[in-house]
Amino acid sequence: QVQLVESGGGLVQAGGSLRLSCAASGRTDSTSAMGWFRQAPGKEREFVAALNSLSGNTYYADSVKGRFTVSRDNAKNTVFLQMNSLKSEDTAVYYCAAYPARYYSRNAYSRATYDYWGQGTQVTVSS
Repeated sequence: QVQLVESGGGLVQAGGSLRLSCAASGRTDSTSAMGWFRQAPGKEREFVAALNSLSGNTYYADSVKGRFTVSRDNAKNTVFLQMNSLKSEDTAVYYCAAYPARYYSRNAYSRATYDYWGQGTQVTVSS
């Protein structure tokens, strides 16, 4: 059984930083590719960033490139999202998600790719 638990959300002023964490439990091969999505009120859940620990590839939405960085501590089976230069439009519930990275043909940018999801953590950026 795979479980993903996010932490690190909160309230921050525009221009500030936050670091989100997502701790995965269960089979490590099931969570070898992990990503972050977000959902703002009234909007669809959208891709933010992802990391494939087998290939080493990282993926970012255009809206966060240069501001957000995804990384992973394999020993702790934890993925991080460092968010800098935050903007009010980054306000959303952020979700961690995972799938087995051996499925190379899957599209890391697509919600449908991910088999496991966390409960989400709120990030609020005040302007």
